Amino acid sequence: MDLGDGGPAAGPGPALGRGGLEALQHTVGSVLSGYGWYVLLAAVAVYLLVQKVSRSLAARPGGRPGAAEAAEEPDVVVRRQEALAAARLRMQEELNAQAEKYKEKQRQLEEERRRQKIAMWESMQEGKSYKGNLKLNQQEAESGASSASAVPKSKPNKKPLRGGGYNPLSGEGGGTCSWRPGRRGPSAGG
Repeated sequence: MDLGDGGPAAGPGPALGRGGLEALQHTVGSVLSGYGWYVLLAAVAVYLLVQKVSRSLAARPGGRPGAAEAAEEPDVVVRRQEALAAARLRMQEELNAQAEKYKEKQRQLEEERRRQKIAMWESMQEGKSYKGNLKLNQQEAESGASSASAVPKSKPNKKPLRGGGYNPLSGEGGGTCSWRPGRRGPSAGG
C-alpha cells in the first residue's frame, strides 16, 4: 500500500479515506450490477407504500381509529342510542303481536279438533259411523271454501294407456318382450 510522499509522518488519514471510498464504490457497484433491478423495484414499492400511508393519515381527522367517535358530541350519541332502543322496542312489540296471533290460531285449531273428537265420540255412541260423519264435516268445510273460490275446472276424460285386461304377470297381452328361463346347465343329458 502506498502511504504517500511523507512516509509515516504524513499520517494515515487521507490515504485510508481514499482507499475506503474506492472499496465502498466497488462494493456498491458490484451489488447494483448483480441486484440492480431488485433494488429499483423495492425502492419504488417503498415509495408507493409511503405515499399511500401518508394519504390515509391525511384523510383521517385524528391519529387514532376511535378518535372520530370520541370527537362526536354527546347529545348526538344519546339521540342515536335512543333511536336504536326505540327501534328495538318496536320490533319486540311486533314479534309479541305475531306470537299472540299464532297462539290464538293454535287455540282455535285445538278447539276445532276437540269438537271433531266429541262429534265422533257421540256418533259412535249412537251407533253411527264416525268416519262417515267426519267425511261429511270435511265436505261441508270444503264446500264452504269452494263456494267462496272460483268454479273448479272439470277434468278432461283421458283414455287409459293400456286396455282394462292388461296384466303384466300373466305373460300375455304384451308385445314381443316375453321372458323365458334359460337352460339348466352346461350338460344336455344324463
